[in-house]
Amino acid sequence: MRFLEDKCSLFPLTSPQEIDGFSCGDSDLDEFFTRDCFAYAKELLGKTYCYKLDKDTQKIVCAFTLANAGVRVSDLPNARKKKVESNIPHIKTLKDYPAVLLARLGVSKEFRSLGIGSEVIEFVKLWFLDPLNKTGCRFLIVDAYNSQGTIAFYEKNDFKMVFSSEQQEKDYRHLDDEMSLSTRLMFYDLMRTSENYL
Repeated sequence: MRFLEDKCSLFPLTSPQEIDGFSCGDSDLDEFFTRDCFAYAKELLGKTYCYKLDKDTQKIVCAFTLANAGVRVSDLPNARKKKVESNIPHIKTLKDYPAVLLARLGVSKEFRSLGIGSEVIEFVKLWFLDPLNKTGCRFLIVDAYNSQGTIAFYEKNDFKMVFSSEQQEKDYRHLDDEMSLSTRLMFYDLMRTSENYL
């Protein structure tokens, strides 16, 4: 059984009152969804969606924010550039490839361990392959929290690290060696889903 597909409906998140009481157990994510996402939307920086229970549309099961992005391969080290471009024909090689950023993803504490996060990722992958999608999009990217559990979750959903090491990512982002990375950049090539979908 697929929980979101069978028991929920998707809505854009439009007001703080809609998400009042939502908590995924992470204070940074909770603050973003209950407050900051509305300023992002107003400034056209990202759009937040939520799944609500069909039986109780006041109950939000999960929320996620999407934004336009790009993968700038011209700035990547050569080996990493080859990894990102490995399935793109040379004739289409660009400096930047269009992407959508999964900026935030939170599942309510009430609905954990039901595979909901993976279901959201699968939905987003298919959403950007839909023929009615208004823009080209080759990659789904995420700045994943730099924790073992979060990285493992995205790897389970077929995301790959853009950089092979934290040091390489620090160099790319022009960060001091002493700084610790709070997130790691990961990507998924939507052509992998496209081969099974289209």
